[in-house]
Amino acid sequence: MLLPNPMTAASDQPTQANAQTRVSVARTQLPFSCPQPSMELWNSHPRVYLPLEAERECLCPYCGTLFVLED
Repeated sequence: MLLPNPMTAASDQPTQANAQTRVSVARTQLPFSCPQPSMELWNSHPRVYLPLEAERECLCPYCGTLFVLED
């Protein structure tokens, strides 16, 4: 089952954390942290800020999701 991208989901429903392995991030979302507020926290991990501006791509050390900064 494909879930909507938590970064662009238009619904008010929270998305499942770690449901995707690659997520595109816009510059307007910086500073960026995982999990995002739109993700359900009951099955997630502690919030961690990722250095996307410097690295352009970062793996979350908890869930392994790859976040990629898109221009």
